[in-house]
Amino acid sequence: MLKSVEKTQQDLNTIRTGRANASLLDKIMVDYYGAETPLKSLANISTPDATTLMIQPFDKGSISLLEKAISMSDIGLTPNNDGQVIRLNIPPLTAERRQEFVKIASKYAEEGKVAIRNIRRDAIDKVRKQEKASEISEDESRDLQDEIQKVTDKYTAKIDDILKVKEKELTNI
Repeated sequence: MLKSVEKTQQDLNTIRTGRANASLLDKIMVDYYGAETPLKSLANISTPDATTLMIQPFDKGSISLLEKAISMSDIGLTPNNDGQVIRLNIPPLTAERRQEFVKIASKYAEEGKVAIRNIRRDAIDKVRKQEKASEISEDESRDLQDEIQKVTDKYTAKIDDILKVKEKELTNI
């Protein structure tokens, strides 16, 4: 369940908030010599100021591949290539775009909650099978199921907290 929370946090970090953040590029994959490679392993990504991302490829010959991958991605930024580095200027967000990002953040949070509920379902099924096989008593089974539900509620609440922080970040810029 903790991994689901961490994955949700990573997904939410890829949503831009009007400030330059290298994690915006975490999901971008580049077709590098026939292999899908993460952009962050092909270039050095830095933030020279609050509204600019600078991408400096390790291999200067791959700059057009990186530029193409960024253009094709869903981050909505246009790369500027000067032959040495790629610059991404991050414009201020409009109210409509912020609301779109809040919806995307909610979708990521819901996916995380679904993953946690699936883990809960699997754990409860396991306990019920143990009860059916007479490995544990009915009372132990009920106690374990209650404990599983408490853990599930705790991790679901963590995702809700992460989502609230992201929504606040998106709407209060």
